[in-house]
Amino acid sequence: MERTFFFLLIFVLSGQITFGQKSFYFDGKEVKPKTKQHFSIPIINGEDSTLLPVSVFNGIAEGPVLGITAGVHGYEYPPIIAAQKLIKSINPETLKGVVILVQISNPEGFSKRTPYLNPQDGKNLNRVFPGSNQGTITEKIAHFITQNVIAKSDFFLDMHCGDAPEDLMSYSAYYSNESMPAVSNKGKEMAVSLDYDHVVVFNTKGKKYMEKQEPSLYCSAEAFKRGKPAVDIECGRLGVADPQLIDKIESGVLNLLEYLEMLPASGEKQPAKAPLMITERHYVSAKHSGIFYPEKVSGEYVAEGMKIGYITNYFGEVIEPVYASENGIILLIIGTPPISTDETIAVIGKVD
Repeated sequence: MERTFFFLLIFVLSGQITFGQKSFYFDGKEVKPKTKQHFSIPIINGEDSTLLPVSVFNGIAEGPVLGITAGVHGYEYPPIIAAQKLIKSINPETLKGVVILVQISNPEGFSKRTPYLNPQDGKNLNRVFPGSNQGTITEKIAHFITQNVIAKSDFFLDMHCGDAPEDLMSYSAYYSNESMPAVSNKGKEMAVSLDYDHVVVFNTKGKKYMEKQEPSLYCSAEAFKRGKPAVDIECGRLGVADPQLIDKIESGVLNLLEYLEMLPASGEKQPAKAPLMITERHYVSAKHSGIFYPEKVSGEYVAEGMKIGYITNYFGEVIEPVYASENGIILLIIGTPPISTDETIAVIGKVD
């Protein structure tokens, strides 16, 4: 008996026992403890097809499952490149639990450099969740992510940035609803752990997509609707693959994994300062089509009635001055010249 205990102790100290962690199965394939596997998932709809790149990390010990999506919009490059870096920086030999990382959720949008949409069917992946296995190619991608990533996750992160025309201020965000206090509060803590200066609250009270019979539309809203704490990263502007912002996304995800106790603490850190919370967002829309000239950039504070830009016709004549609708900080402002009637020009956040 003593001899058996001695050998068991040796195995534990040498790391040969995975402390109860089991194999994780993804797309019908086994991912053993302390390993990672890459998957190229075929999504096919008639003549349309694509391959969805997914990496699964199965840790050394039991823990939660974190689902992560990047590239829901294929022109949003910083999260996509950050996901490439995470392939190397998430070590399954020090991980507790499982990470499912969809590196590029909209592969054709990425490869064809298409803002917002999947060029195969002209649909916005972030407007079709939970998707359908009988739908178009974009709806089938959403269905696969819903069933194989979101449904298997305990926590969820969707990573975005400013798309091709969008000058966007970096922030984290979380989904909240007063009827789901525990899930909402956990999401808030997750968003804070990402270590951004500003946290936006996506208040879902009264939102139609929260009704049981309605589609959730948004990727992370699907997770929240299923009772899973859900957060977003918005980091990057105009689709530019800025190395500093890519690193900021990567470090934010690693911070989140530490907060969830899925990775060990990486050493002494400066205490994070409390982020500014943004509880309301106000939208400024164009009344005319033409050429937009911004006079402000994202991250600037504005007062209600302050001029933030103007629109001209194609002969250089000013047809619409554009003013801030509220006091607050510019979360997003269009940074490229074309503008269309009813298009969002700017989003202003009310800072608490």
